[in-house]
Amino acid sequence: MIVVSNRIPVAKGHEEEFADRFRNRAHLVEGHPGFVRLEICRPQPVSFHGEQMGGSAYHVVLTYWESKEHFMSWVQSEDFRTAHAQRTPEGMFAGESVFELHEIIQTAQA
Repeated sequence: MIVVSNRIPVAKGHEEEFADRFRNRAHLVEGHPGFVRLEICRPQPVSFHGEQMGGSAYHVVLTYWESKEHFMSWVQSEDFRTAHAQRTPEGMFAGESVFELHEIIQTAQA
């Protein structure tokens, strides 16, 4: 299984608008072969050992796939183009997104 992360630097003041874009998305990925799940993560600060940590400007979009081939099929599909056709409002992003793809080598659950 793989996980694809897209760390997106959301500009200050655009956080709720960004979240709304995902709430109102096309929901096409869910039906794509090999798709496992989607998680949208909002950054949260925390005090840890007396130090403020976390709370970056990066929101993280995680998609889990049965294989890299399933993910590649998704990004080459018409559904992908449709899902990403809506233009991003100007000023929503504070920089370039960071894309990463990882093979999951171990998982643990409660």
